Amino acid sequence: MESRDKVIVRVSIIGILANLALVIFKAVIGLLANSIAIILDAINNLTDMLSSLVTIIGAKLAAKKPDKLHPLGHGRIEYLSAMIVAIIILSAGVGAGVKSVENLLDPKIPDYTPIGLIIIAAAVIVKLLLGLYYRKKGHEVNSGALTASGTDALFDAVVSISVLVSAIIFIATGFNAEPYVGVLISILIIKSGIEIMMETLNEILGQRFDRDFLKEIRATICAEEPVQGAYDLILHSYGPDRYMGSVHVEIPDTLTAEQIDELGRRIEESVYVKHGVILTGVGIYSVNTSDDTVVKLRTEITHLVNSHDDVIQMHGFHVDKTNSRAYLDLIMDYENKDYEERFEALCDEIRTAYPTYEWILTQDIDF
Repeated sequence: MESRDKVIVRVSIIGILANLALVIFKAVIGLLANSIAIILDAINNLTDMLSSLVTIIGAKLAAKKPDKLHPLGHGRIEYLSAMIVAIIILSAGVGAGVKSVENLLDPKIPDYTPIGLIIIAAAVIVKLLLGLYYRKKGHEVNSGALTASGTDALFDAVVSISVLVSAIIFIATGFNAEPYVGVLISILIIKSGIEIMMETLNEILGQRFDRDFLKEIRATICAEEPVQGAYDLILHSYGPDRYMGSVHVEIPDTLTAEQIDELGRRIEESVYVKHGVILTGVGIYSVNTSDDTVVKLRTEITHLVNSHDDVIQMHGFHVDKTNSRAYLDLIMDYENKDYEERFEALCDEIRTAYPTYEWILTQDIDF
């Protein structure tokens, strides 16, 4: 099976060759027809070539093996390459906008030829196919840079269609729509660059992982006996498909250290095999099972907490009867702007209802 970085490089090379042909044809047609819109379209294809080149370099660097300075690999370089692609697109959009405004103030009369229009129409088809191909492969190998290039290529198809429409309008009516089309082209390019940049920034900053993905991992963990619940699942991305994380599991307080060790190893193996996630730690929440009084208390606390609509989850309940301490983690709904005050109020309610214990209550994060 072809490796991920080889797929990215191969697809990018195809894009470079296709865009090189489009640049040559469009530049020649644009100069001969005195069409600023076609010339801008050619420049846009030139930026696509640069984007593909950046994607190749990024994929090669990201595929480097871990070293002493980067023990977790170089996968995050792909986010930087996607950011560079976004900057290239933005620069092209701004440049196109400046040229379009100049043409709007001092319009040039274009001179289209049938052959030129046919080539532009062919370019639309090429860009559509290239954009769909980029996006398909980008989703297959989870490459943000490839997906971004695919989105840009589809925008280019829209741009070429706009140029073709303006040419047809000019031939049919004599009205020169090129300056306005040029402005529209620049706006579309800038919009595309901003969207790609924001998406990449979210990846770099650390956005929330897909909830379905997290649910699948929790389900895999809970399928291991005798796990009673999986909580505090935190993942970190070190590049596309390179995830590391940790989790807490609730297990009965009757397990031995050897049984807990074996369980932790099984969980780590199953999560890696099924989801490709490396769990660097499996923390333990001990569930009281041998004391009926504590079991009853847990049930009562559960009912009390569930009576509050702004509590998303409770976990980590444990009672240390020797020291008269009780532990509980609560996750509040961030949709309620007063969630911190609501947490404190709930803590007071629990302490007042059950004053026998020293309550260690933690406001946990909704991951």
